[in-house]
Amino acid sequence: MNALSPQEFEARLREIGRERYHHRHPFNLRMHAGTLEPAEIRTWVANRYYYQTRIPIKDGLILAKAQDPAFRRDWIGRIHDHDGHRDGEGGLELWLALAEAVGLDRERVAGQRDVLPGVRRACDAYVDFVASHDLLESVASSLTELFAGDIMAVRIAAFERHYPWVATEGLRYFRARTRQAPADSAFGLAFVLAQARSRELQDRCVAALERKCEILWSLLDAVEAAHARPRLSPHALARLDDDEPMIVLSERAVKLGGSGREILQLCDGARTTLDVVAELAARHPEEPDLAEDVHHFVEEMTKLSVLVRET
Repeated sequence: MNALSPQEFEARLREIGRERYHHRHPFNLRMHAGTLEPAEIRTWVANRYYYQTRIPIKDGLILAKAQDPAFRRDWIGRIHDHDGHRDGEGGLELWLALAEAVGLDRERVAGQRDVLPGVRRACDAYVDFVASHDLLESVASSLTELFAGDIMAVRIAAFERHYPWVATEGLRYFRARTRQAPADSAFGLAFVLAQARSRELQDRCVAALERKCEILWSLLDAVEAAHARPRLSPHALARLDDDEPMIVLSERAVKLGGSGREILQLCDGARTTLDVVAELAARHPEEPDLAEDVHHFVEEMTKLSVLVRET
């Protein structure tokens, strides 16, 4: 199969953004429409910080793959953008300022104490992708920056209009990215267009960008799920008083082990998943992995149609 022309290849990459970038995710749509609750904003800010911390690590891996000094001189600017040249500078610092502006404890966010398991899994998957793929695919995966400038402009307007309780000073990260993202994406796009000379290489770049979009969606899926209110499916029968508690569905029975019975009893459609975590943490302060267990349980029971989530 013949290689696409540079114009056709670029158009294909941009089409991925129009179709798959997380500006179309329901959580972002609700954010920009002004319908998120303050607690949802705070959960997103606290968890998105973990993604921000993975970016310079990812960029360091890309630098290690590059043989061209000119490429490295340009790419290292991305690390400076996030880490700054000294303490108190850079995108990570600006994100912590956003955390304070939405009412979060700066040290708690910086310590990554409230990162959801699904968010951690998604962000780590991005680092793993870059670690295990070549320079071209790694750069291609970063091309979500082609679409970042636009979403940042929309986000600034949405916060100013719908969330006036967030201090304007906290929006500096978004303002900085409206300038940085177009410059970064122009360099990355030029590199990918120049290096992907065969259809095979072009297809690999397309797959890399699609994978990055999937990762960004997974991050928001986890944040949205944390604020959903799980409840027993109307098609499920709970037998929680038996010696071996189980859920009976039309096609299967699901046994509940460990803390499953206690978690399920709290999934009443009124509590969010985070509420369930908080209540169980109060009951069992000696359990360090309780939050991860709850999120994993709710996720698995939802996949099995034992639970349904209401937003």
